[in-house]
Amino acid sequence: MITKLINQELITLDLQATSKEAVFKELIEVLFSQGRISDKAQFLADIQAREAQGNTGFEEGVALPHAKSAAVITPAVVIGVSKTGIEYGAEDGLPSKLFFMIASPDGGDNHHIEVLAELSSKLIEEGFIDRFMNAASNEQALALLLEKQQPVEAPDSLQQQGFVIGVTGCPAGVAHTYLAAEALEKGAKALGYGIKVETNGSIGVKNSPTPEEIERADAIIVACDKQVDLTRFAGKRLIKTNVKAPIRDAQGLITQALAAPAYEAESTSSTSDKTSISSKASEARSDLYRYLMNGVSHMIPFVVTGGLLIALALAIGGEPSEAGMAIPAGSMWNQILDVGVVAFTLMIPILAGYIAYAIADRPALAPGLIGGWIANNGSFYGAEAGTGFIGAIVAGLLVGYFVKFIVSINYHKFIQPLVPIMIAPITGSLFIAGLFIFVIGAPIADLMTSLTELLTSMSTGNVVLLGIVLGGMAGFDMGGPFNKVAFLFSVGMIASGQTQFMGAMACAIPVAPLGMALATALGRKFELFESSEIEAGKAAGAMGLVGISEGAIPFAAQDPLSVIPANVLGSMTAAVMAFSFGITNSVAHGGPVVALLGAMNHPLLALICMAAGAIVTALTCVALKKMRKAKLIAVTA
Repeated sequence: MITKLINQELITLDLQATSKEAVFKELIEVLFSQGRISDKAQFLADIQAREAQGNTGFEEGVALPHAKSAAVITPAVVIGVSKTGIEYGAEDGLPSKLFFMIASPDGGDNHHIEVLAELSSKLIEEGFIDRFMNAASNEQALALLLEKQQPVEAPDSLQQQGFVIGVTGCPAGVAHTYLAAEALEKGAKALGYGIKVETNGSIGVKNSPTPEEIERADAIIVACDKQVDLTRFAGKRLIKTNVKAPIRDAQGLITQALAAPAYEAESTSSTSDKTSISSKASEARSDLYRYLMNGVSHMIPFVVTGGLLIALALAIGGEPSEAGMAIPAGSMWNQILDVGVVAFTLMIPILAGYIAYAIADRPALAPGLIGGWIANNGSFYGAEAGTGFIGAIVAGLLVGYFVKFIVSINYHKFIQPLVPIMIAPITGSLFIAGLFIFVIGAPIADLMTSLTELLTSMSTGNVVLLGIVLGGMAGFDMGGPFNKVAFLFSVGMIASGQTQFMGAMACAIPVAPLGMALATALGRKFELFESSEIEAGKAAGAMGLVGISEGAIPFAAQDPLSVIPANVLGSMTAAVMAFSFGITNSVAHGGPVVALLGAMNHPLLALICMAAGAIVTALTCVALKKMRKAKLIAVTA
């Protein structure tokens, strides 16, 4: 098998490159010349994207740049040797001299994984690296790769000192996963222990331990840079580290694991509640939180890019009109607006897709994206608006767990390669589409109709109560059904000459993003927000100025219990004040930009309403976050 991926022409024993980037380009040129890839630029971009997830430089001068890419025609491993070495960023700080670049097809078969396992065993073979570096010719180098090493005899089961379990996985699921697994297996044999290693690779989870094996295991070594289920290991000695650690010192890790404390997943009795909660708090955040954060982190660039481009286009090129803020035909700002709209259109599917991806890896990505798109497009189920970010979260979670179940089934070996690229994506897509169109969709459509009727019945009633309801709906889901119903109702009232509803709505719309921008500024000294949130807060402020409420979505998705109540309270404040001041708005848009362009009858009072709402939102959000942080500290103390 290894001869299909590596041959003499794919070995370069005298690289001319003097930098990391140059090494990539020189090795990619070899792949291209051998017809293994079709697009050098695309493959380089995929290699760089993988490198951004984590440096692929190892100790002892070895580097393993790799990527799954649509540019790969045939899987291959190209090998390069730099006599002088180049600065690669390896953890030991030493130059890298031996490079194995692995080119894997995106969505193709997975035979190359078998070759990678063979390569892994060679790289950790004692003396192999030095012998390869000193090879005089490509033929000699290839012979070293193909040379069969003497198998390490496993101790007889009756003589084994014990049994351990390993779990390995890297973000790309290609190189480090199997290198770490091989290192753990050799390390365990050297110490006289039996071992079973679960690999969380690009072809899914393989070789998972059974409950019986977990029960008899003396220790668990989790060397993984991706999410794995740790609850199954409750009560067992466990050490958790990164995927590179066993490659450096597998025996040391196993020794540490054998002396580690027992892992506690959750409390089992009232007397141990506090200890268990403390243990969980000291671990990485809950699985559900990590799933949400995976979606939010991938969504933020789309929110920021789309929001800022739309904000820029409307702020500079926009003019108020009856249909809302409009850019004159023929203006270049229309094209900029269109690009921003594309990014905004994608952000909800991206949120759903990468939540699903965090749960069930690549097989869940496509159905997650599809589910997010359907959830956000009410036309699929007869509603005037989609479910927004809340629907995307629901879609991502449902798809993720469904696909996780699908890939966990034991298929025939001839069907298994089709599971991640065909069976799981198709069944997952049909599952979530059917669920939204035939089950979830109808109640959403009915809900929007009922909310519209509610607002219509209240339109002649108490303005304070109407402001509370209208403002609360505006701040609740930022583009979801509640927000859309309030907006469409207010727009409809403009046609009947009752512009005070749109006046209140226009003041409530920007409160959430402006409030989050202010909250991130106020909360910085209390360390209440992550760095990514602080950066997103700046973009949210710009979006709020031109009435784009979606700027607050990343914050609501990341911490709904603190952010949504704060948004609702602030939006209510702004709407009630607007009704009380008699503010009107004749265009279907909101935010300070509408007031400044003269579409509102009392622009200064409108700005005061918006500012007051934003301040209430910011203070409420900071207060709630501080309370939750203080409670967590008290529990873990």
